[in-house]
Amino acid sequence: MQRGLIKAVIVGADRITKDGHVFNKIGTYQVATLAKKHHVPFYVAAPLSSFDFVTDWRKVKIEERTETEVKKILGHQIAPDGISVFNPAFDMTPPELISAIICEAGVLRKPFAAKISAIKRSLMKKESAKEKERISHHQA
Repeated sequence: MQRGLIKAVIVGADRITKDGHVFNKIGTYQVATLAKKHHVPFYVAAPLSSFDFVTDWRKVKIEERTETEVKKILGHQIAPDGISVFNPAFDMTPPELISAIICEAGVLRKPFAAKISAIKRSLMKKESAKEKERISHHQA
């Protein structure tokens, strides 16, 4: 990015909250921050199953991995005794660092919250129509 060789960044997502905060493997936030600094578009591509239409991003619990993953390699301790380790498995990328979210519903651009809410409503309508059809077939 620093040398201008990267024209765009595309990452996946483990979870996208209702307001466009993206939770993904550790390091995603750092890449997004660098992309912003170097004026490189940062895109998130994820299936609709990654969208969490309910949870506020502040309520998302980030899994923490064991200290052993950092302190030992192949069973040999590589870190000094007594040190503390913070080893999160995921990080959060805020919407202001994201150029667009790409999913089956299309390319979502900022502001994300209204567009994600519209997807939720659309999915709920489709689900309701399927349920009505299932009930009418069952009654026939």
